[in-house]
Amino acid sequence: MKMIARQLVSSIGFVVLASAGAAAAPIPELIQKDGRYALMVDGAPFVMFGAQAQNSSNYPLALKKLWPAIKDMNANTLEIPVAWEQIERVEGKFDFSYVDTLVAEARKNKVRLVLLWFGTWKNTGANYAPEWVKFNNQRFPRMLDKEGKPIYCLSPQGEETLKADKKAFVALMTHIKKIDEAHRTVIMMQVENEVGTYGYARDYAPKAEALFNQPVPDAVLKRKKSPVALAASGTWKQVYGDYAEEYFHAYSIASYIGEIAKAGRAVYNLPMYVNNSIRDPLEEPVKPWNKNFASGGPTFDVIDIYKAAAPAIDFAAPDIYSPDSKKFVATLDKFQRPDNPLAVPEMSNAAEYVRYAYLVLGRGAINFSPFGIDYADYSNFPLGHKATDKTMVEPYAKIYSVFRPMERQWSRWAFEGRTYGVAEGDDRAPQTIAMKGWKGTISFREWQFGEREYFKDVKDLPANTEKPNGGVAIAQIADDEFIIVGQYARVKIDQADGKPTMWARVEEGYYDPSGKWVMERNWNGDQTDYGLNLTGKPVVLKVKVGTY
Repeated sequence: MKMIARQLVSSIGFVVLASAGAAAAPIPELIQKDGRYALMVDGAPFVMFGAQAQNSSNYPLALKKLWPAIKDMNANTLEIPVAWEQIERVEGKFDFSYVDTLVAEARKNKVRLVLLWFGTWKNTGANYAPEWVKFNNQRFPRMLDKEGKPIYCLSPQGEETLKADKKAFVALMTHIKKIDEAHRTVIMMQVENEVGTYGYARDYAPKAEALFNQPVPDAVLKRKKSPVALAASGTWKQVYGDYAEEYFHAYSIASYIGEIAKAGRAVYNLPMYVNNSIRDPLEEPVKPWNKNFASGGPTFDVIDIYKAAAPAIDFAAPDIYSPDSKKFVATLDKFQRPDNPLAVPEMSNAAEYVRYAYLVLGRGAINFSPFGIDYADYSNFPLGHKATDKTMVEPYAKIYSVFRPMERQWSRWAFEGRTYGVAEGDDRAPQTIAMKGWKGTISFREWQFGEREYFKDVKDLPANTEKPNGGVAIAQIADDEFIIVGQYARVKIDQADGKPTMWARVEEGYYDPSGKWVMERNWNGDQTDYGLNLTGKPVVLKVKVGTY
C-alpha cells in the first residue's frame, strides 16, 4: 500500500481514547516522510514497546499467565496469535469467542494488540490450518519435490487454499472491525508467519513448473535486478539464473499473502506486515539459496519482490535469534530502507539481547518485541531465556519503565529523525554517533569515577559487565539539547568541529503525562567530570551542552 505522509499533530500529549458511544479514534496507519516512518495510533506517532506471547497462549484460559507478564514488563503492546484452526474448526462456522475475550482483556489491561494470523503457514508449515485443510491434499495441495512427492508445506499455487484462507481472514477482519472500530485496541496485523520452505527451493508441481517457465512479471522486473548480468526479460531462469528458484518462490508466496491482505484491508484497513526467519546478513555478495534458510520467505534479498507482488503489505520485518552484534546491526541495516520501516516484532528474550533495545529504539523503529514472555511453563532456551518467571522480563521492564512515560515524545522524535542508538558490541569497543553539530562517544566497562588510564593496575572489572550488556539511546531535541537513556555505558558529547565543549546542564528526571519535563536533580562534579556514567538502572537525562 502506498503510504502518504501526513502532518503530525502539534500536541503529542493529546491522545484520543475512544469509548463506547464516543467518536472513534483515527484508524491506525503507517505514514512516511523523507524515508522515515511513524505508526499513527490515536492520531499521533506510537512506538510499540512490545512483547510477544508463546505460540500456544492464544486461548482464553492461557491469558491468565500472560497479563501478569505484560504488566511486569511495562509493555504497551502485546503480539499474540489468532489461529485459523481455532476460529474455523468446521468449514464455514466461525468462532470468535477467543478474540472477544482477548480484546476485552487487553482493554482492561490498557494494552494494544498486534494479531498474528497463523493461517496457511506458520514457520513454513501447515500446523495451524484446520484439520479439514491440512489433511485434504487433493483440494488443498501440498508442494511437490523434484521427484513429484508431496512435502510438508502447502503450495502457494493452491487456489482453493487461498480462497479458504482469504475467507477466514476476511471474517476475522470483519469481526475485529465490529468489536473494535470505536476503540482501536488492535493496531496492526501480521499476515501468516515466517513463510517459505526449509530444504526445498520451490514447488515443482505441474502448475508451478508452468508458471516458472513463463516470463517474469513486469512489476518484478521493475523492482528486482538480477545479482548477475543476464537477460533483461524472459523466464525466471533466463533473468535470474541460479537465483531464479528462490525468487520465483518468493513471488508465489508474496502474491498469495498479498491477496489475503488486500481482501482483509478492504474490510478493515489496518496496517499489515510479514515477518521472516532471517538469512545471514553478513554474506557478501549474497549467494543463491543453498538449503541454508527458508526459501521464498521475505528475507532482505527479496524485499523488492514482496513489494512488487504484495502492495497491500506495508513492510517486511526480521525475527532475530542470533546474539552476534555484527549480525544484529547488519540485519537492521538490511531491513531499514526508505521503502521499508524498521521493526523488530520478534526477537529472543534472552538476557544478552536486552542491550539491543537501545539500538533498535534509537534507530527509529516502530516496534521492539521480545518473544515468549508469558509465564507459561515453557522455556525458549537455548534460543531464549531459561527462566519462565519474572526474572525473564525484569531486564526489559527496566528499560520500558523509563521510556514509557515519554513514549509519545520519543515516537515523535524518532519520526523526525532525531534519535540515535547503540548497543555494546561483542568486541566491547567504544562507538561514536554523528548528530547534528555534535559527536557522541559511547564507551563500555568503565568505572563510574575517573578515566581508564588512571586505573591501569586495577585488575577488577565494573560489576555486572562480564558479558556485553550496555546500550544508549539519544534524542537530539534541540540544537544543543539531548535526552539520553542507557545502561552500563559512559556518554561523552563533543562539538563536531572540535571546539572545546562542556556540560551546561545534566538533569535527571522524567516526563509527566502532559508531556512536561520534571527534574529530580542536576548532575555535576564527580557525576559529570568523566562523562555521563550510566549504571545498570536506566535513567532519563536531559542534557544541554555548550562550547567555549
